[in-house]
Amino acid sequence: MLTLTAIFYCGMARLILGSTMKILNFGSCCIDNVYAVPHFVQPGETLASTGFNIFPGGKGLNQSIALAHAGAEVQHAGKIGEDGRWLKTLLDESGVDANRLQIVDGPSGHANIQVNASGENAIVIVAGTNRHITPDDFEDAFSGVESGDFLLLQNEVSHLSDIIKEGRKRGLRIAFNAAPMTTEVINYPLELIEILIVNETEAAMILDQPVSDQLSKQLAVRFPEMKIVLTLGDAGAIYRQGKQSIEQSAFPVSAVDTTGAGDTFTGFFLAALIRGEEIQQCLLEACRAASISVTRPGAATSIPKKSEIA
Repeated sequence: MLTLTAIFYCGMARLILGSTMKILNFGSCCIDNVYAVPHFVQPGETLASTGFNIFPGGKGLNQSIALAHAGAEVQHAGKIGEDGRWLKTLLDESGVDANRLQIVDGPSGHANIQVNASGENAIVIVAGTNRHITPDDFEDAFSGVESGDFLLLQNEVSHLSDIIKEGRKRGLRIAFNAAPMTTEVINYPLELIEILIVNETEAAMILDQPVSDQLSKQLAVRFPEMKIVLTLGDAGAIYRQGKQSIEQSAFPVSAVDTTGAGDTFTGFFLAALIRGEEIQQCLLEACRAASISVTRPGAATSIPKKSEIA
């Protein structure tokens, strides 16, 4: 198994020699049922929705589209049901290579999302075919990827530990967005991850401590070789590796719907990183893109194009 250092230098060599690095997103696809509500429904309450829409979603799909919109060459692996064929069409039309996305029996993943008057969201997820991933799918999913390419993961598909190990065995540079956060994440082989992208709540759960302004520093102590990106909502984001720390403020906007903002950030950050941009520029582009996304309804449909953040 290649070390993180060897994988990093393999990727750098490809950048220097002009070879295009690809990114494989082995991730979820969902159908989002979005309900506009005056406030989040309370226990025992029946609440009338003031609006309803169906959007494409799933953290995997959102991040693949964000990567493509940001100019990256991205391939998407995963599973959908017959009810999700339109999601594959959307990925294709968005510039994502969706040939590794299988259509299988059973319902696609879906989410029921409440969006309140302040643009905040509350989400209930049904995994569906996203939890039908098995090690038997690995050969097709990883076909064509090369050592030094990126593997992007979120916590919405099954056999994630095995996917991490398989990606590392193949020499891929692994970026993990630990969302949605569950106790399972603690037991994943996080030491194989090169880039960890988390928000404050997710970071605190990994560290098993309350949210504080020391989270990025404490994650760097726990994982000294890891590149850590801590998103802070309307406060921006922090990058940390070891003692190196780089901060980026958010851009003030009037939020309509925050669904998908983190996915937009992840896609634009990684796309800039693959292009060889400095970390400060990666953070800048990611925060700009996320700020635009929250001014629009939906998740995948709110993701801006690279030209919009110039």
